[in-house]
Amino acid sequence: MIIAKYILDSIEIENVVIPDGELLNLPEKVLQFGTGVLLRGLPDYFVDKANRAGMFNGRIVVVKSTSKGDLTDFKQQDNLYTICVRGIENGKSIEKNILCSSISRVLSAYGEWETILDVARDPNVQVFISNTTEVGIVLLKESIHQSPPESFPAKLLASLYARYKALGDDERADLVVIATELIPDNGKKLAAIVDELVVFNELETEFTVWLKSRVNFCNSLVDRIVPGKPDDQTLLKLEEQLGYEDNLLIMAEPYRLWAIEGGAKVSALLNLEAADTGVIVKPDIEIYRELKVRLLNGSHTLTSAIAYLSGIETVASAMADEALKSYITDVMESEIIPAIPYEINGNEAIDFARAVLDRFANPYIEHLWINITFQYTMKLKIRILPVLFKYYQLNNKVPQHIAFGFAAYLLFMRCDQQDGNKYFGNYKGKLYPITDDKAAYFYDKSKLDEAEYVSSVLSDSSLWEADLSSLEGFIEAVADNYQYISTHGMTMALSKTD
Repeated sequence: MIIAKYILDSIEIENVVIPDGELLNLPEKVLQFGTGVLLRGLPDYFVDKANRAGMFNGRIVVVKSTSKGDLTDFKQQDNLYTICVRGIENGKSIEKNILCSSISRVLSAYGEWETILDVARDPNVQVFISNTTEVGIVLLKESIHQSPPESFPAKLLASLYARYKALGDDERADLVVIATELIPDNGKKLAAIVDELVVFNELETEFTVWLKSRVNFCNSLVDRIVPGKPDDQTLLKLEEQLGYEDNLLIMAEPYRLWAIEGGAKVSALLNLEAADTGVIVKPDIEIYRELKVRLLNGSHTLTSAIAYLSGIETVASAMADEALKSYITDVMESEIIPAIPYEINGNEAIDFARAVLDRFANPYIEHLWINITFQYTMKLKIRILPVLFKYYQLNNKVPQHIAFGFAAYLLFMRCDQQDGNKYFGNYKGKLYPITDDKAAYFYDKSKLDEAEYVSSVLSDSSLWEADLSSLEGFIEAVADNYQYISTHGMTMALSKTD
């Protein structure tokens, strides 16, 4: 049988956390643009948890912003869905099933637009959330009086304008708009586009004043791996355990972070922090972006070629290899954390690094190293170069683990074959794809002998948009590592870094 309200009493509570009937009748307090798994696995999860704790006491109206697909599964399941949390937290294995009841309705922008505007007019609604992907926060100069407007920012402005007309300059109109799209300054960029649309639509000055005083646009950072619906075999096993079918079931790792940029007013309107330490509201959330980009993403990037050329396919498998686990731990703790180009609390950074190790070791998530090498050069420039230069500024010496990571990168990027616009590397007779915008550049550079290749690439300031030759001993250290790996193999070279 498919999950729905009427079967809740028949579900074995030993296998899944079931919502009380009262939670299904809470008032609507959130208007959410987007139905994706990240929203359902993170903000909607937090709302559900806060409701269970008697804190937020509100449900979410979800807007399906596109005309593709349908809402059959949501309607058939009374908007209930299961979050299967699997992974490692504080070194312990976590398996938990939560039947999430935070969504009250899912409405289609193409067919129920006036109903959506009614939700926006409701004074009980205090939070708007969006995740329309990075292509959603774009300016399209259009009328907000269409039904509906085409772009998300225009839909948002239409909703805000309807609220203004209904509630006026009343404190009940106060609202938090939280963008969760994966771009820097997501809230500020969304607010700027809304301002341009206000001008384009020639809306009254009084509304502009209202917008500034009543609506709080917030940047936010979301961090949780939510793979979504599992494969058919895994889903079947889960449904046997749960005792019901669920077409909206999603998997999620235990780690969760929703850092929201705002002050006391935002915190009060949101009212989620006390329910879970993963929700953080602070005037400045840059530290969380830095920790994620440098420690999680940065160590991923540095390790990807090392692991792949060692014959290790997945991130979780790497954590079962003592040498690789040691490399990841050491590069984070001894080289990245001391050189993060932002003022941080050392203990907070260490705690984050330990959480990263747990996340990497998650056996339920198959994260392929070859996929992490996508746009390898760009990732090194963004994630590692600022740390590298800061490390030299502080220590004026070569960070040995970072140098080893660069050597592995250069070996991985050495192109052996070209097939049209596709490029391939070759390590010990195994061909692999190089999916990098700079692949053609490396194909040309690979015609040089090994010593020239390393020196030529690392000395190219136009490639790196920085002068790596100014870092005393760095290019030489990378070249030495490169030669050792080429001669003795990655496994032996990695053991030498301990």
